[in-house]
Amino acid sequence: MEDISYLTETRFSDLALDERLLSGLTDAGFDFCTKIQAESLPIALTGQDVAGQAQTGTGKTAAFLLAIFNHLLKNPKPESATPTSIRSLVLAPTRELAIQIHRDAEVLSKSTGLKLGLAYGGTDYQQQRETLAAGVDVLIGTPGRLIDFYKQDVFDLKAAQVLVLDEADRMFDLGFIKDIRYILRRMPPPKDRLNLLFSATLSHRVHELGYEHMNDPQEIKIEPNTVVADHLIEEVYYPANNEKLPLLLGLMRQTEGQRVLVFANMRVTCDRLGRILKQQGYATAVLSGDVPQKKREQLLKAFTEGKRTVLVATDVAARGLHIPSVSHVFNYDLPQDAEDYVHRIGRTARAGASGNAISFACEDHAFSLMDIEEYIGHPLTKQEISDAVLESPKQNTDSSTDSKDKKREPNRKPKAHSSSPTNKTSVPKATTNNHSEKERVAKVARSHTPAPQELSDSPLNATVTTHTPRGRYRPKIEVPVVG
Repeated sequence: MEDISYLTETRFSDLALDERLLSGLTDAGFDFCTKIQAESLPIALTGQDVAGQAQTGTGKTAAFLLAIFNHLLKNPKPESATPTSIRSLVLAPTRELAIQIHRDAEVLSKSTGLKLGLAYGGTDYQQQRETLAAGVDVLIGTPGRLIDFYKQDVFDLKAAQVLVLDEADRMFDLGFIKDIRYILRRMPPPKDRLNLLFSATLSHRVHELGYEHMNDPQEIKIEPNTVVADHLIEEVYYPANNEKLPLLLGLMRQTEGQRVLVFANMRVTCDRLGRILKQQGYATAVLSGDVPQKKREQLLKAFTEGKRTVLVATDVAARGLHIPSVSHVFNYDLPQDAEDYVHRIGRTARAGASGNAISFACEDHAFSLMDIEEYIGHPLTKQEISDAVLESPKQNTDSSTDSKDKKREPNRKPKAHSSSPTNKTSVPKATTNNHSEKERVAKVARSHTPAPQELSDSPLNATVTTHTPRGRYRPKIEVPVVG
């Protein structure tokens, strides 16, 4: 039975929404408001500014989209507007979040006749430019691409009636604050527009930004002391570096094919994890900032539709993405920022569903755990690592590295020493005892060569290769270590 405890008794039909919006809500299957929607919409619908904070997955996007559309439908277009003037601007920190907002906006506004525009970097430059030049009512985008088009006079902000800042704290983290101020200072004064700010976390910097560019906003905080969803199970393991991969494989085997997100801090770690998980038989996609935008969209779509069951990602996928039925989130690397932890685990246990967040406090990242537990207000449940849960990867997991090494070191026959072409088998007097010397060196090398188990305990984050002196007398040993 579906858990609807996250909903309130307030119906959208009880609010002063335009009938065309109610039609879109019905088609989307929305009837009752979430807590953030029930508290923010009555204020925003009267034209008063709102600064809202709520957990991820609680409906903040629908809240500000409904406020935008209702304001534009009930207030005529300003006389100062030109054909390229936009009426509402939504700023988002990442491309994925901008795309997600635009997708939700298309559903809710399909009966309104309002034109939507989308602007973000990485792809579709000319197509986006032509759409905006033709005129749009609501423009959703990231700061960099928006400023690019603005400086080319593709659109203007002189008639903007609504401003929305989504995930403003992330804007600070990504260094967008100067870009945001550049845009806001070219809009009408705050008192002449509706200003909405929504985020899962409201820092002091965000408050400063809000009071500088908003008109006495009403602050709404939904369960501010509970930044983690109620139905989320949070666990932490303390693996050594070389145990992380076997622990991940063992725990993933227990998920029984459910949809899984794996977060790592670095792109190179994501790439190697993705390659290994594919070789273990998982339908895996890898998402990082270096992946071309078109491919990123295709991978996210495949993961959302269930064609890929595992998504390995950096924090590029940690915010704003609503992916249904994510059962497990693994923090293969603990994030350095406690807020990023909240946004990562917010990809599961959304909209009242249950979920599991499993974190690895390894040798390199365990120091972040204290800050995370202090930020969320409770400790993570400690779990013990047993031999039963560790699962060794299949052989030749990192075969690409092996093949590269083979190319670098081809098997070549050693050249015989000779003093002249006619005396190929003669041996110089100084090397008469060469064979006995080789045997002595090989014996010493074998006595100092670490055993395979000793190699597997190495904390190095790379393939370990051992070589004996003056040639290879033992087979090459490789231990894949990821992280």
